[in-house]
Amino acid sequence: MDSNPVLCAAIANYITTNPQQRITFAQFMDMALYHPEYGYYSSDAVKIGFKDSDFFTSPNLCPDFGELLAEQFCQMWEILGKPVPFSLVEMGAGQGLLALHILKYHQLQYPDFFAALEYIIVEKSPTLRQEQQQRLQDLPVRWCNLEEIPPNAIAGCFFSNELVDAFPVHQFILETGELREIYVTTDKNEKETNTLCPLFVEVTREPSTPQLAEYLNLVEMDLNQSTYPDGYRSEINLAALDWLSIVADRLQRGYVLTIDYGYPASRYYNPRRSQGTLQCYYQHRFHDNPYINIGRQDITAHVDFTALERWGERCSLEKVGFIQQGLFLLALGLGDRIAALSSQQQPLSQLLQRRDSLHQLLDPTGLGGFGVLIQSKGLDNTEISQPLKGLTLPE
Repeated sequence: MDSNPVLCAAIANYITTNPQQRITFAQFMDMALYHPEYGYYSSDAVKIGFKDSDFFTSPNLCPDFGELLAEQFCQMWEILGKPVPFSLVEMGAGQGLLALHILKYHQLQYPDFFAALEYIIVEKSPTLRQEQQQRLQDLPVRWCNLEEIPPNAIAGCFFSNELVDAFPVHQFILETGELREIYVTTDKNEKETNTLCPLFVEVTREPSTPQLAEYLNLVEMDLNQSTYPDGYRSEINLAALDWLSIVADRLQRGYVLTIDYGYPASRYYNPRRSQGTLQCYYQHRFHDNPYINIGRQDITAHVDFTALERWGERCSLEKVGFIQQGLFLLALGLGDRIAALSSQQQPLSQLLQRRDSLHQLLDPTGLGGFGVLIQSKGLDNTEISQPLKGLTLPE
């Protein structure tokens, strides 16, 4: 087990000082990923890319992903009447590659838009923020916390790529038809424990908050049906709803664009997906045990897009559209870029590598199968009636 012993001790201390001698899985996941000093995203452990990394994202493949998003942002600016400034708020910017590709493309192809653009990065990880600042030092970017943005201050677009999947989730299990929450403890003498590592064990108890049941009502999932087997286990992402509430509050008029892997609720909570979607990524391998490699591996869960849509409606966010990433990028011109490869004068090895990268962005079993959810707020009827290019499929 390649865990950070100091972080494990901190989590164990948090558990033993808790009056109930246990914490929710969401609290465990939050510490494992975001502990200020030793969490995966707060330390030097986070590795994104191809060589010696834990996982890679679309911006690691090629600049085209960011450049095609840039096309969509420019159209959004035009639909909103070309406001100055037009604020692009990237939440969870990774290594800063996506920001680099977007800004460089706007600078070269759309200088008027670039001049009107205010680019803001919201980044929780101090390690990644430092890398972003180094990579983007020659570009007009500023960093802040989401909470530091005043209410109704943003005209533009809040967007994220593979952010929501890393929010801490609550885990639940069905026991004799009852909804029970999964907690983490260090007490190996607890009854009904599931020993997954030498230090931490799971126990099931009453839900920590009525919000878990309220969430399932929000997405219209009735787990009392006989089709759900005893022992059915899954996740609930309350943090995603809190995040979306803040984003909606800060947006005066414009869009929210969320790209991530996930499903509508009917697929997410399918009775046959009986062990949920939680996955851990460590050195380009994935598994489902969050109690090893603590502080040195990523922990994620798929996104319930129905919850984002329904909660968005309560926060004055109107659904504009939901589409697969591959189709979204095709609508923005990815097909033309693939077709143009045949006329480019480049070494064969470079052409093949570029073609492979572009096809990976389309692959419906991989990145191309990610969901793209676009919501809007504060648009008038004329603005709403103008279709976004990324949601308009080419014939």
